[in-house]
Amino acid sequence: MKRFWWAWLSAGALVAAVLPAQAGTRDAPGWIETQVFAALPDGVRYPEGITADPATGAIYAATFDQGAPNKLLRYDRNGRLQASKDFGSQIMLGLGFAAGKVYILNMGGSKLQRIAANFDASTPVEDVAMFPSLGPPGTRAVPNPDGSADAVTYGSSGFPAPNAMAFDHANNLYVSDSFQGAIFRIANATGCATPCAVTTFAHDPMLATSGFPPFGANGLAFNADESVMYVANTGDSRVLTLSMAGAHAIDVLAESIHGADGLLFDGKHLWACANQGDTVVALDANGRPAMRAGEFLGIGPDGSPRGLLFPASLVRVGDWMYVTNLALPLTAKAGDEPEEDVTRWTLSRFRVPQ
Repeated sequence: MKRFWWAWLSAGALVAAVLPAQAGTRDAPGWIETQVFAALPDGVRYPEGITADPATGAIYAATFDQGAPNKLLRYDRNGRLQASKDFGSQIMLGLGFAAGKVYILNMGGSKLQRIAANFDASTPVEDVAMFPSLGPPGTRAVPNPDGSADAVTYGSSGFPAPNAMAFDHANNLYVSDSFQGAIFRIANATGCATPCAVTTFAHDPMLATSGFPPFGANGLAFNADESVMYVANTGDSRVLTLSMAGAHAIDVLAESIHGADGLLFDGKHLWACANQGDTVVALDANGRPAMRAGEFLGIGPDGSPRGLLFPASLVRVGDWMYVTNLALPLTAKAGDEPEEDVTRWTLSRFRVPQ
């Protein structure tokens, strides 16, 4: 299904190739060109999480590789690799930066970890918190056009799957769980005594999915006054709003964000990775696309994707947005995904229009 979307887009890609990149309008979203920021070292695959030190411009990326040693990588602002930390078989997803530390969601270990921002290969990693087993979130009622309704019942092995994180201004940390349909909260995550206490902030069928890719609650971001948390539901291709007050009501902000993944709110737009659409979309306050960055343009001679391929997470430093090209094959069928042809993985970036 992903490739059919790309085929439909190819005519637009041709236009974008000959016209200068420009910000779009409400009625005609524009395209923003992307460029390679850095290539991962030989044998290091599937970059997923990304964060940055806003003071130094250092970029950090973590890998989600079930078949090779996983790495936490540190690049300088010019894309030069400065350090690599081995995490072995422990797959990682979301990253965050706070108080001089890189925070790591170790999905393989169902835990939150952190490491000094200037780490090297020998720097110790600290365990901060463990995430609990909750089970499935309950049944979701799905209305049909004929007036009937389906009841979707979710299963769960009870395995916590911490995926993405967002700090609020008080350094409380919120973490999505893609398999259990939940949002966890760690109060004062930068200063709590370890192991820090983890509470369940939301556990709702809207945060689960029976779709594809098989990840529910994923990317997180706050609005300007932190009254609302945005939540990507990857398998549903939706971006949701979660009220921070009262009963934490959940609503839909945007539909058809194909494989909604990493989120970032910059004060004006909510940027969302569409991992199955190979693009990053900027949504306005109504959830309407205002701009789009990148597209898949094939595999280069060095085996790396040209443009974006399965963009998973993003972080902004100054005028630049940095994006991981996860480029992870997901289907059992051989030969149906260009991700299968990638032999070198990359981080991309684009300049945010002013």
